[in-house]
Amino acid sequence: MNASDWQAEQFERSRSHLRAVAYRMLGSGAEADDAVQEAWMRFARTDTGAVENLRGWLTTVVSRVCLDMLRARRARREEVLEMPNVTLDTSSDPEQEALLADSVGLALLVVLETLSPAERLAFVLHDMFGMPFEEIAPIVGRNAISARQLASRARRRASARRSGLSVAGRVLAIATSWVKPPTAAASAPRTWVPPATTRSSVSSG
Repeated sequence: MNASDWQAEQFERSRSHLRAVAYRMLGSGAEADDAVQEAWMRFARTDTGAVENLRGWLTTVVSRVCLDMLRARRARREEVLEMPNVTLDTSSDPEQEALLADSVGLALLVVLETLSPAERLAFVLHDMFGMPFEEIAPIVGRNAISARQLASRARRRASARRSGLSVAGRVLAIATSWVKPPTAAASAPRTWVPPATTRSSVSSG
């Protein structure tokens, strides 16, 4: 196996994880794919022979790409209004699925969109993916204490925003532990597609 084949194989092992990170960071499947592709290009032109934790290194790379994209989006004052296709865990019972159907699409997107790019990154990486603040800190250009404060502030803001989202807000904590990003696999579990959401409906939720 030559070096290029080895790189491609290693990247594919982490692709689903990287897309999950990017998807939750950006709230857009298309942008998540762009971020993963950019991470691949950076990986392909970098000598990673001395990297011990390649998955962690790739997570850092895609996180920095997402942070740049979030900052650019914020500078353009854009809002992502794409409602993601939410893949439900097939082990869920009907009651759990009903809660997810009511909450995940709108609530998760609205809450994350209220955070600053750095807050969103710290919140997603730590609270959703368990990355230590010591590893998050250099990504956002802060020390570990500041990174912890970013995540804490994000939780407070998210909690305050959730309080105004009726049922969606009340079950968001459950939903974020169950929701999976959409994949291209033909054998993927059934998918609930939220109804079209307009800017006014997001604002009035």
